[in-house]
Amino acid sequence: MKKQTSTQRLLFIALLAAQGIILGLLEQAIPVPFAFAPGAKLGLANIITVIALYTLSVKEVLAVIVMRTLLTTLLGGTFSTILYSGMGALFSFVGMYLVKQLGPKRVSMIGVSATGGILHNLGQLFVASQIAQSWTVFLYLPAMSIVGIFSGVAIGITANYLISHVKTLGFYFSQQNKPMDE
Repeated sequence: MKKQTSTQRLLFIALLAAQGIILGLLEQAIPVPFAFAPGAKLGLANIITVIALYTLSVKEVLAVIVMRTLLTTLLGGTFSTILYSGMGALFSFVGMYLVKQLGPKRVSMIGVSATGGILHNLGQLFVASQIAQSWTVFLYLPAMSIVGIFSGVAIGITANYLISHVKTLGFYFSQQNKPMDE
């Protein structure tokens, strides 16, 4: 595949960020689907994070995450939303990046995404523990981890499917960021 120009790359980054914002706002409009874990969400915008992780450089992925988190919060959140979302996104990104480094023969995109689902919840519980000034909020971790695993698997399956369509658009993948089936 032919390498994309910097303008095309910036456009791709902006499109990913915009799609993440739309998915984030859409998810805010959906009632909480998990009765056993109040406050848990599916994390639809993380589809975009996983796609970015497999198509962009680390710096560019961070740009997408920051833009998505800030703009989604400005359009439909509160100050606490940015704390919870930001820390969840940071924990999730670092964990997914590190697990992805194990390589596609050891961990699939679905496994990387499930890791992100669990760590996103861990990041949010960390913020909650700091606000509440108590570590007892981590008692909620098992329930949140179950939701994180299932939603992470669903996000990973979706991202794995969508990445093939990104390839058909002719988007350039660096050697470090080749999709799973190449």
